Amino acid sequence: MTFSIASAKKGAGVGYLFPGQGVQSVGMGGELYDSSPAARSVFHEVDMALGRPLSKLVFSGPDDALRDTVNAQPAIMAVSLACVKAMEEQLGPEDMPAPAFVAGHSLGEFTALAVTGVLDVGETARLVQERGRLMQEACEQRPGSMAAVLGLDEMTLEEISRETGTYISNVNTAEQIVISGDVMTVAQALDLAIARGAKKVIPLRVGGAFHSALMEPARAGLIDAVSSLSFKDPAVPIVANCTGKPLKKGSEVKREIISQIITCVQWKRSMDYMLKRGVSQFVEIGPGRTLSSMVKRIDRSASAVSVGNIEAILNLRKN
Repeated sequence: MTFSIASAKKGAGVGYLFPGQGVQSVGMGGELYDSSPAARSVFHEVDMALGRPLSKLVFSGPDDALRDTVNAQPAIMAVSLACVKAMEEQLGPEDMPAPAFVAGHSLGEFTALAVTGVLDVGETARLVQERGRLMQEACEQRPGSMAAVLGLDEMTLEEISRETGTYISNVNTAEQIVISGDVMTVAQALDLAIARGAKKVIPLRVGGAFHSALMEPARAGLIDAVSSLSFKDPAVPIVANCTGKPLKKGSEVKREIISQIITCVQWKRSMDYMLKRGVSQFVEIGPGRTLSSMVKRIDRSASAVSVGNIEAILNLRKN
């Protein structure tokens, strides 16, 4: 299965955004499955690639099983890919917005691999499932936690991280930054953040300290997982989580996805890169509205829509 985003004819100044872990919910993508043969084919292909009925878990639960990292990651990827396929089916090449860049938040960067043709859908699904398994295993080996800090700048949080031995894992906006580490050091860091003026701190319901050195066992396993895969050059540049710069070669993409598992997701930097190069319309493709809401916090003049069902897809034609 291939995607045709590079051949679409409309949509200068558009960027595609793919969500990461945490947006999963039982039933997501069900309307796409029922309404779109193209979307349905994605779910079937992912199920076949994984050798298990992942779509049944996505549509019917149970919720606690869907939250497991090994299930949540390929599930979100499958829904996002199904949505792209439904967009191609419903809009056609004339009305399908053509992105100048694509970017995915953490897991979403893997969704971008399939959409831009770096890997095929089956390869991507198997790689994402293995990534989820490796991360879950790393969480058990090196338990940790994460928390969002609102209202402190990156420099202040870097100082707090040095003092406590924690890590900055996500710079989502100028005032929404996620830290990680073992449970005790994260608690200490949050106390310091509050003392230094944070507006709010929010412990996150995650299995471990993602995008930190505690994920090193997962990185080592991921190197083995990608060693046998051939990474093609992306049809559309992928703006990298680690650097906020575009990836145009398959070799660059391979290095990026290995590095990002232990490296901070520089989401604001990625968004700033696209904004400075004329992207003013962002299409968040997949479950949830997390990335769309971040767009408005980063640049109020930019527009952002969330596309996760047929109605939202058809609304793109009107715009």
